[in-house]
Amino acid sequence: MIVNFWVTLGIKMALVLGVMLVGALVSIFGELKISAHMQSRIGPYFAGGRWGWAQPLADGLKFIQKEEIIPDTVDVRVFKLAPYVVLMGTMAIYVVIPFGPDMVAGNLDLGVFYVLAISSISTVGVLMAGWSSGNKYSLMGGLRAAAQLIAYELPLVLAVVGVVILAGTLSLNGIVEAQAQWQWFGVTPEWLNVIPPYLILQAVGFAIFLTASLAELSRTPFDMPIAESELVMGYLTEYSGLRFTMFFLGEYAGMVALAAIASTLFLGGYWLPFVSDDLLNFIGPVVLITKIALLVFLFIWMRWTFPRLREDQLQQLAWRILIPVALANIVVTAVLKVVF
Repeated sequence: MIVNFWVTLGIKMALVLGVMLVGALVSIFGELKISAHMQSRIGPYFAGGRWGWAQPLADGLKFIQKEEIIPDTVDVRVFKLAPYVVLMGTMAIYVVIPFGPDMVAGNLDLGVFYVLAISSISTVGVLMAGWSSGNKYSLMGGLRAAAQLIAYELPLVLAVVGVVILAGTLSLNGIVEAQAQWQWFGVTPEWLNVIPPYLILQAVGFAIFLTASLAELSRTPFDMPIAESELVMGYLTEYSGLRFTMFFLGEYAGMVALAAIASTLFLGGYWLPFVSDDLLNFIGPVVLITKIALLVFLFIWMRWTFPRLREDQLQQLAWRILIPVALANIVVTAVLKVVF
């Protein structure tokens, strides 16, 4: 029994790691091509032939071969550990993402709580990187990141509460099933749920979740912790070689993970009308990946469209707009849940 447990655990961890790496590499390639198209450039076209599909692999190989430079002023242990903490927090999210009724590494009853809690580990990693670098730009970037992630963690959590109220469960599988079985005015035909019900009922929460996700990822227009024109590269300034690659990989893996969570909470996840549960174990991953791809495209589109916010604008958006609106959404959702 003990051997079977460790074998099963090893297989699940390998699958989670594989999904995370493939998702991150595909997202990097997508960003290269989409940003090039938006700016009327060619984009990658050499590595991997005409489409340049091997460019992310070539970039990764390049960074791995680079010398890792560690300044004398850093706290070596914390400095080296920080990228692993960031990547670990991102990887842990993939464990509970359901790709089908039975296709999930860990089906937790408190899946939503787990996701929101474990995603905060990345904040600790960023603070570790900024503090341990022994560089004033890195320290400022780390402090900015901490302030930003704390501010936008609140609307991210509050945006999910409305979904939990409607579904009546914290399980991600349960939330998908609740959307599949949602009744519109007492009528239950599946074709009414072709458009995921929570996308309509929680449109405000969906918009808040996506905005807060961008801020959690520190992507433009919320890239104040890095801000090359102000802080060189923020908390990444002193990193090079493989460890810089791990931060870079963690950003794109996190983007895919948050897109997967948003798809599960608001877009019906792996569910597809008129398809049995047995068939969903085969079709479900394709359905979920399609929804993830649409949201990742939206994240990339936002990055290459909007300018960077000022620090005061960034904080005002969170505390004066997103949090009050999210609280109002919770109140309205709770009232409607009781009434209807």
